[in-house]
Amino acid sequence: MGLNEYKKKRNFKETPEPSDGKKPKSSDLIYVIQKHNASHPHHDLRVEMNGVLKSWAIPKLPPKRKGLKRLAIEVEDHPLGYEKFKGEIPKGQYGAGKVDIWDSGTYSIIEKSKDLIIININGKKLTGEYCLVRTKFQEQENNWIFFKK
Repeated sequence: MGLNEYKKKRNFKETPEPSDGKKPKSSDLIYVIQKHNASHPHHDLRVEMNGVLKSWAIPKLPPKRKGLKRLAIEVEDHPLGYEKFKGEIPKGQYGAGKVDIWDSGTYSIIEKSKDLIIININGKKLTGEYCLVRTKFQEQENNWIFFKK
C-alpha cells in the first residue's frame, strides 16, 4: 500500500502526526496497538513490514486470550515513527481524537501469505502467537479476523 494514502488523508500543518519516519537502530520488528478515541473509539494494530507500519483498526478490545476473535479492518500504512505517536489529532482532521499507546513491543513473523499472517507478539499486554486471516465476506478485501492462536 505504501504511504501515499496516509499522506493524502492528512494536513501535516494541522496535525501533530509524523509525516515520515525512520527505522530505529534495533533490528527487532516493531509492534504497537494504539487506543484511538475518534468518531468511533477503536484500537489500531500496527506491525512493521517492508519499511512501513501495516495497520488494522480493531473496533473492540484486542483479544488477550484464545477463543476471542476480533474484526480487524486493514487501513492505510503508517510511517515508522508512528508507533511512538500519542496525542490529540485536531478536530476537522482525518482521524480526529485522542491517541494513546495501549500496548507495544516487538514481534516476529511465523508465516505470511496474501490472506494469512501468523506472528509471535512480545508486548506488555499481548504475548504469544496471533493470527490475522483475511475474510472474503461480500468482497471486502480489507476485512481480517485477529485472534490469539
